[in-house]
Amino acid sequence: MTPTRSTKQDAYTPRPEHHFTFGLWTVGNPGRDPFGEPTRPAIGPVEIVHKLAELGAYGVNFHDDDLVPRGSSSTERDRIVREFRKALEETGIKVPMATTNLFGDPVFRDGAFTSVDANVRRHALQKTMRAMDLGKEFGAETYVFWGGREGTETNASKDPQEAIKWFRDAINFLSEYSIAQNYNYKFALEPKPNEPRGDIFLPTIGHALAFIYTLDHPEMVGLNPEIAHDTMAGLEFTHGVAQAMEAGKLFHIDLNAQKPGRYDQDHRFGSEDLKAAFFLVKLLEDSKWPGMRHFDSHAYRTEDQQGVWDFAAGSMRTYLILKEKAAQFNQDAEIQALVGELAARGGKPGARVKYSSQLAQSIRDEKFDLEGLRAKGYGYERLDQLTMELLLGVR
Repeated sequence: MTPTRSTKQDAYTPRPEHHFTFGLWTVGNPGRDPFGEPTRPAIGPVEIVHKLAELGAYGVNFHDDDLVPRGSSSTERDRIVREFRKALEETGIKVPMATTNLFGDPVFRDGAFTSVDANVRRHALQKTMRAMDLGKEFGAETYVFWGGREGTETNASKDPQEAIKWFRDAINFLSEYSIAQNYNYKFALEPKPNEPRGDIFLPTIGHALAFIYTLDHPEMVGLNPEIAHDTMAGLEFTHGVAQAMEAGKLFHIDLNAQKPGRYDQDHRFGSEDLKAAFFLVKLLEDSKWPGMRHFDSHAYRTEDQQGVWDFAAGSMRTYLILKEKAAQFNQDAEIQALVGELAARGGKPGARVKYSSQLAQSIRDEKFDLEGLRAKGYGYERLDQLTMELLLGVR
């Protein structure tokens, strides 16, 4: 591989301990889109593993069909699995997560777990169980469910309450399968508002969180939120991630970049809203979140194969640069003075309001300096400007 700035050894060179992962479908994307044929040759799983290892990644994830193409014979499957395992052993690359393609085959055109056809729903369970088996062969610990076809174009097609029941039945069934097989999977639901369906069930982090607590094994099920999916709906992604994290339900995360209101672009991480990317990295790093930093994105359609590896290296490099910026934010004296003033207004560290009759009476009787509270600003303009200066490299 031709050396590029992204692959030189420096402070922003990724290493396996950073826990960066990619999907076979991400760096393996050949540049096809709904309006055009592929612009670059497909890259096989073995080559992907070796290249990601060269770039300093920790792991690689896959849908079942990414690794073993649909329609492969048992002999072909065994050969593919054997060669993939050999590549993993040679490089030390791990497989932390696996998932099922329940959207590509025309059989799923009305959904998989929520299709109105009961035979399709049963087939989806079969395909997922087999994919869970495959994931466990390589040590996957997290299993992601993206319901890309679980939805409608017309509400005349199905009862949404019944569809949610079918979805719940599927997750309950597969939870029991994981338990029976001693797989110990952590399931992660991936919300998305639309595309490829006109409207997708469980479209946001909040919808998915509410759904989880109706399951038979809610302790097994969490979230795999994605930047692009929340941004498509005009939501503040970091807030959603924080809510999932606070609930103990951030099991996995998909990093990419997206312009609001567009189709699902899956651009290189940090390439659009840099400030939003910074605060996401800051949240993950300040919280010491232990999970994988998974890049669910792909190179521009304009790129050849070298551009694919530039994309992968750039994704990890940007994260590490923003990680350093987050540390600078936490150490900047002027920024922290402003943050400290805000903290002082918040009361004692860790203080929470917990009801008691005495506290209720005390609050009812308390005299507030409303004129003073109305007059005093919060200094957010200055704080935000300092943040921008830090990101722009002048602090």
